[in-house]
This record gives sequence, C-alpha cells and structure tokens, in this order.
Amino acid sequence: MAVISGWDRAVSFADGFVARLADIHGVDSIGGETTASAILGKRAALTGLQSQASFSAGGSCRFLPVADGWIAVNLPRPDDLDLLPAWLGIPSDPESETVPWDEIAGSVQMRDRWSLVRSAQELGLAVAAVPDAPDEVDEQLAERAMVAGDRVFLSSVERTATSDATPPPELVVVDLSSLWAGPLCARILGDAGANVIKVESNSRRDGARLGNAAFYEWLHRGQDECSFDFGTQKGRDGLMSLLRTADVIIEGSRPRALERLGIEPTEVIAARPGMVWLSITAYGRTGPWRNWSGFGDDAAAAGGLVDNADGEPGFVGDAIADPLAGLVAASTVLDAVAEGGGVRIDVALREVARGAARIDAVPR
Repeated sequence: MAVISGWDRAVSFADGFVARLADIHGVDSIGGETTASAILGKRAALTGLQSQASFSAGGSCRFLPVADGWIAVNLPRPDDLDLLPAWLGIPSDPESETVPWDEIAGSVQMRDRWSLVRSAQELGLAVAAVPDAPDEVDEQLAERAMVAGDRVFLSSVERTATSDATPPPELVVVDLSSLWAGPLCARILGDAGANVIKVESNSRRDGARLGNAAFYEWLHRGQDECSFDFGTQKGRDGLMSLLRTADVIIEGSRPRALERLGIEPTEVIAARPGMVWLSITAYGRTGPWRNWSGFGDDAAAAGGLVDNADGEPGFVGDAIADPLAGLVAASTVLDAVAEGGGVRIDVALREVARGAARIDAVPR
C-alpha cells in the first residue's frame, strides 16, 4: 500500500472546505486563489521558504529526539530565548538573537517528552510532544469530547443564546486575532462580502507585520484597521463599544487574556442577537490545555500531522495547522450565520491537524 504523504492528506482535507465555501457560501476565490494547495502554500510561495524535514519553513520550529520519542520545539518570539534558562538551564546570552539549537538538543535528549512539554508550557513556550501512535492523540481529544469512534470533531459549537435572527445584508466582522489562522478566516469572510475590521493593541501589534509584507497584505487587503490601548480603561471601553457592533468576532487569545480584559464572550453574544463568537487557539478554550501556547508547526505535530522518514518526523508544509484551521473556521462561521447565529465556536489547531491526519476517517 502506498504511503499517503502529510501534504497530500492536508490538501485532500482542505479541498473539502474550499469546495464547501464555493458551493454553499459562494466564495469562489480566496484572495484570488481557487485551489487548496495554493491557499495552504501561499506564504511559502511568497517567501520561497520550504520546510526541510527536521525544521520548519520559517526556521523557528525543530523536531528534536528525546528519551522516549520526539518533541517539536517552536521558538518564534525573541522573548522565548529568555526562558531557556528556566526551562533547560541553558545560559542566556542577551547579546545574541540566535537560537542555541545544539545546546537545546543536548539538554533534552535524555529526558521524556511529557516532562519537557509540561515544563515548557508552564513558561509559555510552544513545545509539543509528537505522538507515538494515533491513539495517543485521540485519548487527549477525548478529554475535550472532540473524538468519537472514527470521527474527529473539528470544532465545538455551543449555542449560548436563542436566536432566530435573519443574517444581516453585510456582516460586520471584528478580528482580534493575529498571525495566520484567524486572519485567513477573516479574509475568507471578507471575500464572502463581510466588512472586516482588524483590531490590534497599541503596544503589541500583529507579529505577522514583521514577516513577509506581501503575505500580510494578502491576508488583510480591503480591511479597516483600528487599535486600542488595552492597558487603560478608555481603551478597554472603546474595544467593548466596537465589539457590540459586530456580527462576528474572531479572537485567538488564550482564555486568561480575555479574562484580564474583562471580556466574557457569553455576555457579549447575549447582548446582540445572532452574533457569532469564534475562538481559534492551539489547544482549545476548554480542557487541561486551554492556556497552552502553540503555533501552526508545533500544533500540527501535536495532532500527528507529520511525515515520517526512517522513523523520524518531518514537517508538513508551512505552519500547516494555521491555514487548515482558517478554512475550517470560516466554513463553520458562515454555517452558523446562516442558521441564525447566537453561538460560540471553538476551533483548535491541534484538533484540525488531527482531522487532516485522519483524512481517511470521517471528519465533521
């Protein structure tokens, strides 16, 4: 039997959502792209970067062998290097921005996966265990009721308000997310005719602005932009006023970040009939990993969407869980809007990756 590559699984999985967006919601093109492979590979096509087996296309994530398998270590933020002493006891060099991969590899090789992952996640580092077998992921997803038999549930849709609202003639989408998955969802909703407003913190702009400018423009073309100082009451009040005008809210914050802003999604939904609240996070808004960190490459590894060569894991595409989650999220949001809204949607990168990894099973 021929081995199906991770990329082929991802494209096959994404094909279904691209077709659904076109056939049901009239989105024939996403930023000018009409095929799943072009959408999943958009950033790589613009940057010319490709994953190279043990390290990601962007270079910030690597697979490292440990005593009982492999972990994916993702260090995309400058501040991540400051946490290496606390995680592994590796001395910090304030003069260097180079990741000391050799030292990290030496420090983890004799330790077990889960002790490394848990200690890293306690510090906010995006480190994931590569599953030994598919059942290991499914056992974890069962704790969030996201798997049943041969079916992986790609989103959790919770009705929080009774609504028979008619979809508005033009959706107002307030996008609080950053990087790739949430902005791709917002881009698709914009292509479906929505008015998209991108919101950022004055003190912490979208990290994607530091990357490829053409890719950022592709994700955000045609959108309005605004920013608030979330550290002041005036800024928080301004944000809340804007949220009350939204038909769809997209956010990618870990739950405690919203709590610090005094935002309770259920209350916001209840105040506006037909609203849809979408959360896209690495591990979901509920369950034991609700505050864990993760990005597209390491979350894909956590979900088992990896290639395998001679017993060693390899990366699939470029941060593949991000565009996959964006497609799933956009389709789910448009379905919810058509059904009257009043729902809260929870999409986790790891669960979407798991769904793609099991493309021969039955996704929902």
